[in-house]
Amino acid sequence: MTTRTQHQRHRAAAVIAASALVFAGAHLVGAASANADEKPTAPPGTEPSASAPVPIDSNSPGLKIPQGGTLAPPKVLDIAEVVEDLGGEQRRQETNQSVMMALQAEVLFPEDSSILNAQATARIQAIGQEINQQKATRVRVFGFTDDQGSYEHGKELSKKRADSVQAELAKTVTDPGVIFDIRGYSEDYPIADNTTEEGRKKNRRVEITFPRTVNP
Repeated sequence: MTTRTQHQRHRAAAVIAASALVFAGAHLVGAASANADEKPTAPPGTEPSASAPVPIDSNSPGLKIPQGGTLAPPKVLDIAEVVEDLGGEQRRQETNQSVMMALQAEVLFPEDSSILNAQATARIQAIGQEINQQKATRVRVFGFTDDQGSYEHGKELSKKRADSVQAELAKTVTDPGVIFDIRGYSEDYPIADNTTEEGRKKNRRVEITFPRTVNP
């Protein structure tokens, strides 16, 4: 009987220790996320829009937090669905609040140019039609480049490209009251590694974002 009781006690202690490790790991992940928010990886105005989470009592005896540890501020993130075509030329990111379409610069413009090529029109028109379907009243058009060349040149080029895409969108968007927010970010907010040509190609892009008001 004594041996069995000792075994049960050892087993209970192991479960408690394992639980403490799980909660400690969750705390560290939360803390890392909080630090990352100090330097956003997405342009201003594109932050998640989910509502505030349910409060958590940090003094609850059910939480196994290491001595001296604290809970990071709780938050709820939108669940994003990302779909990219085989060539990576077009990427769609959708949440319950918004739709973002990213088009690589190569399918829109000649090299180092802000003049739309022939194949760009159909892609932009399709996005404009979806903006009409969603009855969006505010649309963001953001341009980005890779880190090659000067920052100032990238800033100018990315803004001109965003302007060109907006001008083409305006031909399809039927609501004259739609407000466009147009910006050029140069090499800021990369989505891939600028040390490879494949990564730089993904970073050279124009993003079109609008609210999602109509469910599919």
